Amino acid sequence: MTRLVMLGSLSLGLLSGCATSDSAAVYSKGQMRQAQTVQLGTVVSVNNVKMEGQNNELLTLGGAALGGLAGSNVGGGKGAIAGGIIGALAGGFGTQAAQRSMGSKNALEVTVKLDGSGRMVSIVQDADIPLSAGQRVRLLSGGGDDRVVPY
Repeated sequence: MTRLVMLGSLSLGLLSGCATSDSAAVYSKGQMRQAQTVQLGTVVSVNNVKMEGQNNELLTLGGAALGGLAGSNVGGGKGAIAGGIIGALAGGFGTQAAQRSMGSKNALEVTVKLDGSGRMVSIVQDADIPLSAGQRVRLLSGGGDDRVVPY
């Protein structure tokens, strides 16, 4: 049983380390040497929000498997089968809940009024670059990833 807990903890640590960054200052390898559209604007508002963590299906399956294995050790015969089913459900749901709460982080919802058109856009990104209302910014768009950075 101790081995299962250690294996589950190790898996959680390894898989959570594979998370991508939502920072406006971090670019993925695929975004390198790609043209981005640049629009200038002014920050209208900045709101603190909470970004929920993502579920990793492999980790959820691992939690379900460990829960099922642990639950099957309860009783014998039909009790072991029922314990395995209940343990698998509890392990899977528990792993999903843990991923959402452990992976959550502070973020900013930044609303920008674009120069020229006056169009308003809102972007949610990591709270690692300080932005404030009235600040001049660049809205960078390309490849499905948009970001707001100081001008």
